[in-house]
Amino acid sequence: MSDDKVSADKQASVNPAELPIPEELSVLPLNDFVFFPGMGFPLQVSNENSRQLIDDALLLDRLIAVVSHKKVAEKEPSKKLSEQIYAIGVVCYIHKLIKSPEGVYQVVMSAVKKIRILEYTVREPYLKAKVEVIEMKVLEDKEVEAYILNLRNQFKKLVTLSQLPPELYMTVMTVTDPFHIAYLIASQLNLAVEEEQAILEINELKNMLHKVAEELAKRLETVEMSNQIQKAVKEDMDEKQHEFFLRQQLKAIRKELGEDDEHADINDLKERVAEAKLGDEPRKAAEKELGRLAKISPSSPEYTVARTYLEWILDLPWEISTTDSIDLDEAQRILDQDHYGLEKIKKRIIEFLAVRKLKHDMHGPILCFVGPPGVGKTSLGQSIARSLGRKFVRISLGGVRDEAEIRGHRRTYIGALPGRIIQSLRKAGSNNPLFMLDEIDKLGMDFRGDPSSALLEVLDPEQNFSFADHYLEIAFDLSRIMFITTANILDTIPGPLRDRMEVVELPGYTEDEKLMIAKEHLIEKQLEAHGLTGDDLELTDDAIRNIIRSYTREAGVRNIERKLAAICRGVAKDIVSGSTEKVVVDTKDLQRYLGPIRFFPEMLARTWGPGLATGLAWTPVGGDILFIESAKMTGKGGLALTGKLGEVMKESATAAMTYLRSKSSQFAIADSVFAETDTHIHVPEGAIAKDGPSAGVAMVVSLASLYTDRPVRKDIAMTGEITLRGDVLPVGGIKEKVIAAVRAGITDIILPHLNEKDVIELPDNVKEGIKFHLVQGIEEALEIALEKDRNS
Repeated sequence: MSDDKVSADKQASVNPAELPIPEELSVLPLNDFVFFPGMGFPLQVSNENSRQLIDDALLLDRLIAVVSHKKVAEKEPSKKLSEQIYAIGVVCYIHKLIKSPEGVYQVVMSAVKKIRILEYTVREPYLKAKVEVIEMKVLEDKEVEAYILNLRNQFKKLVTLSQLPPELYMTVMTVTDPFHIAYLIASQLNLAVEEEQAILEINELKNMLHKVAEELAKRLETVEMSNQIQKAVKEDMDEKQHEFFLRQQLKAIRKELGEDDEHADINDLKERVAEAKLGDEPRKAAEKELGRLAKISPSSPEYTVARTYLEWILDLPWEISTTDSIDLDEAQRILDQDHYGLEKIKKRIIEFLAVRKLKHDMHGPILCFVGPPGVGKTSLGQSIARSLGRKFVRISLGGVRDEAEIRGHRRTYIGALPGRIIQSLRKAGSNNPLFMLDEIDKLGMDFRGDPSSALLEVLDPEQNFSFADHYLEIAFDLSRIMFITTANILDTIPGPLRDRMEVVELPGYTEDEKLMIAKEHLIEKQLEAHGLTGDDLELTDDAIRNIIRSYTREAGVRNIERKLAAICRGVAKDIVSGSTEKVVVDTKDLQRYLGPIRFFPEMLARTWGPGLATGLAWTPVGGDILFIESAKMTGKGGLALTGKLGEVMKESATAAMTYLRSKSSQFAIADSVFAETDTHIHVPEGAIAKDGPSAGVAMVVSLASLYTDRPVRKDIAMTGEITLRGDVLPVGGIKEKVIAAVRAGITDIILPHLNEKDVIELPDNVKEGIKFHLVQGIEEALEIALEKDRNS
């Protein structure tokens, strides 16, 4: 019998795991590979020294130590082996050797035990080292069983998702050793050498199972994500192929019908460009975009973008205008029909029409209607458009913070559109509509830009003839447009923007004006809105006046309209319930429909005496009366101010106190009184913020009344700013303040002398029954306001 045959028989009868491990073994370092105990594998060996190692091992016990390089070894004799090679490896048993003609060895071996390299004893011709076996203790408890069950289940998912051979899963299911199960799974996770080596070096079973479970979960998550991406890509490809197939079918159908499929859309656009009323610049841009569109595939996203841009150019009214109605009498009739009063506004519109009749190329005016809510600013714009025969466009600017809302987005952005100006022009269908820019005082700004700055060009007659929207990038002439803006207050409008507009103030309505508006407009409107007629409901003048005085408190007429609507609803309910008689609502009937009176005369709620004066205030919703109360107490000369006063109002109170102390001798007040007395000034309705200089006169009168013990007349109210020298300076909002005084039953009003021009402009029905005292200094005001007798 030959030696090879004996060797083969001997090998077949040997169990490698039962062989004793010598203290010294030949060491075979490997690059980029880690062997785990229990694994068998083929290995290709071409290095001459490594081949000699294999030959010598076959002549002995076929056992060798296999370890991994920490990195590709550099042949440096001075380099320590412990820094090049990992200390933990495996003992491998060589099962089979096949030598190729080229001298390369194909070696089949299996790892039987885990070892630690203690010391290298030989370097040439190959490495030898002293080793010790690392025992792997198998624990049998519930946690280990749970780990094994989890690993098998998760590995089954991995095999299914990553298309690994199913035999691998069967092997994992048949292996019983927990270490070998974990090592087998770890070898299939495509881990880096460092990660596999870290698993090999863990000796405690539970820690090693936990580490492998972590790596398996990571790998499984990666594979699932990869599959999802692949699925999404495949669906996208399928959708595009489906779309291509449908387009080819559509092409074939159109061909059968004799239609020009690809050029039908382009030809339609060419006809529209040829027929459109375009200027030179927009026509040139349209033709250029049309040429670009013809070269783009209809299935390309760029086609839709270019087509949308071209349609915007074609839809805009570049050369389309409406003809203004130059009939001044008809325009006046329409304005009077829609709005009661507002003579100054109507006069301005008629003047514009008159000039327009003489000069046809006149630029549109840019007006700013400023007034409290409910006085008819927006509806007035509609009436003006109707009287001119122009289209009406309204844009609400309240809360707008993005500059692109005005100028549009550039076409580089997905879903870009022109700004509101260009969009509204397309909607109007003419290049000379009446533009109502509502709530311009409520514009905002943030990181996206400042819309008010973008409006500077829009509202400037010297620039808006060539307004360029970011989307179109073609100049559009806005000079034919009549711009009307509305605002409640001017303070929040930036100065440069305010400078470009002609400001027209709309003050609050008087009681008589509200009565006429209700009779001529509001009642008829509400009757129609509730399905009623004049035969069903009638309101007396006294009832309407009582609604104005006792159920509303405003400069406009919105709340009056709401109250009238409430009465109409009540009458409608009575009619539906079976009532057939005409309802006449008088003052005594209001409580039935509107409930208890909401507002009482302020003067009746005050206990009069020294230190109480009546001031007049302007608010964004109209005028109001303002009570100034002063009190004194023993102290050290302090001044307390309450009533939620603003900084300017606090300064007015301080100035009033300073004036009184500086003139104490004129009022027969000893200087020591101020040093020994604390003064408290309070403005009631403390929850409402108050500010402004116009309460200065009322504060001086209140303090003078307090310290001279002379009451202020109950029938007098006052407004005006003061100086330390005693001058009374003019203030604004005179009409609103006077209306508030009339509503409160005041008969005398103290005003600054320089406000005489405002008194002249007041309606006669407002001035009726009111005596105006125009003063230049505080001394005049005190002489008029204070009672002559201390006991009055």
